[in-house]
Amino acid sequence: MGLLLGLFFGIGLLLIIWTFAVPAETRPATDARLIARSRDLLASAGIEGVTPGAFIGACLITGVAGFVVMFVVSGAWPVGVVFGLMSGGLPVALVRSRARKRLAEFRELWPDVVDNIASAVRAGLSLSEALAQVGERGPLPLREPFRRFGADYASTGRFADSLDRLKARLADPVGDRVVEALRIAREVGGGDLGRLLRSLSTFLRDDARTRSELESRQSWSVNGARVAVAAPWLVLALLSFQGDVIQRYNSTVGALIIGVGAAVCVIAYRLMLRIGRLPEPERVLR
Repeated sequence: MGLLLGLFFGIGLLLIIWTFAVPAETRPATDARLIARSRDLLASAGIEGVTPGAFIGACLITGVAGFVVMFVVSGAWPVGVVFGLMSGGLPVALVRSRARKRLAEFRELWPDVVDNIASAVRAGLSLSEALAQVGERGPLPLREPFRRFGADYASTGRFADSLDRLKARLADPVGDRVVEALRIAREVGGGDLGRLLRSLSTFLRDDARTRSELESRQSWSVNGARVAVAAPWLVLALLSFQGDVIQRYNSTVGALIIGVGAAVCVIAYRLMLRIGRLPEPERVLR
């Protein structure tokens, strides 16, 4: 048992060191895509102090820890493996949940931001000044990105580059649309800026209202899928404290049963989410 624990700890430590030590350009394309997806996920959740490598390392550490704990409790390696995989996905699930909550909160605030910008433009401010003042008077969760936009524009004087950095900080599909609409309005110019902002505010408000209604009606299917998937694994975790029962899974047949059960749960859960959840908006205007 000590040899097995040392082996898994050594593998986990090696993967963590490899994540930080190997240059990105020498890694396989799959690893580069994994890092890119991790970076996008962290940005969507508004987490700036964690690098993709550290995030992947955290997933590896929690996975190894979950395996060790359940293997020690149950004494059955198939149980340890399946709970280790679940533990490894826990940081991803937490960050995704935070990203969904953040995007939903931003979706409700964007119409107020656009109204704020329109009011500032009508008061005689330039578009760059109107964007900067959102950092002082806009909705609280969105103040910091716009405050940093004002600092960027004041130091560089480059409106387009400051907008690009604002989009990167927001990491929000709705924010991308708003920023690109403002970019076009500044480049084209003319007296239609107020009309564009009013139309954009109305569109965003209607879109947020419709999406909120649909999500509230379909949330029961998502919650039902989560309960249905969690139930058998909760039972398996409770059985892990009964040594004579759980040892029946400490074999090739037991591992096959657990593996098939895990595959069925994953397929059924993904299918239920696909049926019951609205498609998430994608950032197509990066």
